[in-house]
Amino acid sequence: MTSAPAYEDLFDPTEEHRMLRQMVAQFARREVAPQAAEFDEKGVLNVPLFRKLGELGLLGITVPEADGGAGMDAVAAVIVHHELSKYDPGFTLAYLAHSMLFVNNFYHCSNPAQRAKYLSKVISGEWIGGMGMTEPGAGTDVLGMTTTAVRADGGYVLNGTKTYITNACEGTCFLVYAKLDGRITAFVVDRDCPGFSTSNHIDKLGMRGSTMAELIFEDCRVPRENLLGREGDGLVHMMRNLEIERLALAAMSVGIAERCVEIMVDYASERKAFGQPIHRFGQIQRYIGEGYARKEAAKCLVYAVARAVGPNLRNRIGSDAAKLFAAPVGKEVADFAMQVMGGAGYCREYPVERLWRDAKLLEIGGGTLEAHQKNLTKDLTKARTEGA
Repeated sequence: MTSAPAYEDLFDPTEEHRMLRQMVAQFARREVAPQAAEFDEKGVLNVPLFRKLGELGLLGITVPEADGGAGMDAVAAVIVHHELSKYDPGFTLAYLAHSMLFVNNFYHCSNPAQRAKYLSKVISGEWIGGMGMTEPGAGTDVLGMTTTAVRADGGYVLNGTKTYITNACEGTCFLVYAKLDGRITAFVVDRDCPGFSTSNHIDKLGMRGSTMAELIFEDCRVPRENLLGREGDGLVHMMRNLEIERLALAAMSVGIAERCVEIMVDYASERKAFGQPIHRFGQIQRYIGEGYARKEAAKCLVYAVARAVGPNLRNRIGSDAAKLFAAPVGKEVADFAMQVMGGAGYCREYPVERLWRDAKLLEIGGGTLEAHQKNLTKDLTKARTEGA
């Protein structure tokens, strides 16, 4: 009798991944969940809790161990965002802006001197980072950005405004894109750079456990040593980092959906109507069954794509497809849970109302659903044409 073949676990491909998930899930349940409603109400980031992510080694999850990071891959990044988002997507968004948009991006386009200055501070959480790309008149159309940089006195002078920037209120350093001679170029802008400021906090519907504001550059002087990579290379840096960003955002949607399935299954078992648990009614079974199926489909796609994304492994088709499919799932399943719970789900006594609000951003941030549709059509058409 032959034994069945052993299949590698899609979600925890190694023992290291399994242990990471166990650690993050435990941290999320014990420390992230209890504070989520409070900081959603306040609309601020829980900075002391955020710095505990540094103590756990999560703020440099994709940075090699030789440079002070955890030395893990895109699957590990997906695991962290998935597990944290089950309890506080807003807090997780602050983590994403720091660990993916700043730390991961910075590492892959920085030189040894820059790494020596910044890495230990941002990996520990002493310094909080963010990224400035979106502008009041340029979101998906990144080539339409109007923030400019000019060479001056051994450095650069930046002028312009970036908007909807996560971690803008707490951030110490930001990876900022500007046009130098018409070409997108990347810089690190420190909060103490002359001519740099941030606006007041921008209030928002969801993801309120992280802050958002504008980055304002008024003849902002940036030292030459803060240029990342070469002049004009910013677009390459941006496109490479977008893939892991989109996977992390998709993983957040999976986390929201997974938590909402758990909540509605528990509620439907406890809540009775007409003398029996409501899970015995077909309408409720539809929400639970379809919610679970959609969550599992999104989860499988996101984790499968994560295996084929890395610093030297481009997979825009995969990352766009993963986020296009997964992003609406969190909102849909949160909506299912709210419907199962009725009035209770609509009230802040339960987390579903907050998760429902948080989920919407995932259809917008890191590329809108429409941008993913455009990218996929373009890339698939090109692939078919070249393969003909």
